[in-house]
Amino acid sequence: MRSTSVRRPTLRALAAALSATLAVAAAHAEPAPAVVEALESYLDFVDYGGGVMFPEQLTREDWPRYVFIDARDAGQYAREHIPGAIHIEWRRVIAERARIPRDRPVLLYCNTGSLSAQAAFALRLAGWDNVRVLQGGLEGWKAAGRPGVADTPRPATAPRH
Repeated sequence: MRSTSVRRPTLRALAAALSATLAVAAAHAEPAPAVVEALESYLDFVDYGGGVMFPEQLTREDWPRYVFIDARDAGQYAREHIPGAIHIEWRRVIAERARIPRDRPVLLYCNTGSLSAQAAFALRLAGWDNVRVLQGGLEGWKAAGRPGVADTPRPATAPRH
């Protein structure tokens, strides 16, 4: 009986030490070579400012050439979006990549550009070289005087008496 009680704490201590060692080793592990290669390739590919487009660079005649992807959540898309934009939430671009063409320029946007930049980064690493981020997002689009479209009708307000 005595050997069992001595053994149990020793096994627990050994398991704890092993877990701690593995955690430290994982924290100091080198990234997978394929990941490093993909990141290096991306950084070689992208040029300063080449991954973005400003609203002022797009004329109304240019709009039909582009596929606009609204990377915000569904509620924000329903309230307002760029005319003709399709909705793919930023975290879903890889899962829904079949909806994203490779033969037309693609502009991703969110409210300011930060989430769409992450989505564009993922798509570029996945092989889409036709993807850009709309600099300033929807807010920059509207500030440049471009139209936003509401997808759902706004409730009518009662007249004030």
